Amino acid sequence: MLIITIKQGKEKSLLSGDPLIYLSAVERVDGKPQERSKQGATALVQTSSRQFLARAAYNAKSQVAARVWTLREDEPVDHAMIKRRVQTAVQLRADGLRDADPQALFPLIDGDRDGLPGLLVHSYGGPQGYLVCQFNAAGVDLWKVAVVQALLKATGCPNVYEYCDPLLRKGEGLPLTRRVLAGEEPPQRLMVRQDGRLVPMDIRTGFTYPR
Repeated sequence: MLIITIKQGKEKSLLSGDPLIYLSAVERVDGKPQERSKQGATALVQTSSRQFLARAAYNAKSQVAARVWTLREDEPVDHAMIKRRVQTAVQLRADGLRDADPQALFPLIDGDRDGLPGLLVHSYGGPQGYLVCQFNAAGVDLWKVAVVQALLKATGCPNVYEYCDPLLRKGEGLPLTRRVLAGEEPPQRLMVRQDGRLVPMDIRTGFTYPR
């Protein structure tokens, strides 16, 4: 496993709840070369005196060197954890999703707030509509299959599409991809409610058509 050692004094922000570990806070990274070059690989984060701090997703190609998964030493980062956190996020917003306007983009998963750093998911069209996902960090990108499987099970929605934010993906050194992850691709043009009015939009790209 990778081991990230934090510079003395730089662990304070981590302990206060900041999930981001910047490159400037890292003293050294130990581990096999293939693991160090694997974007999103799970790393153990420790103080300069070798005390456990967290488990995090490491990314050598980003100024955000790591994003915290858990501060619990007894919580492994695995398929079960991803599934559990997706389910919890969906359950937390179940009532809102049920009552939401089916023509609105309903926020279903909100990254750090749900313990899934870099992951944003919006629902459109109700249970048989579409889930639009953004994988804006290397950690969730590495767990993409597990995320999609958990979303399909937790929501019952059969259609999952990956939206790409070029600026954020480039900042993480990730390839720019827009594609179907499950089921069918959303139509190029849908009516989406924004600020109380319906506007024609391509939810695959976020492009709003002129009226």
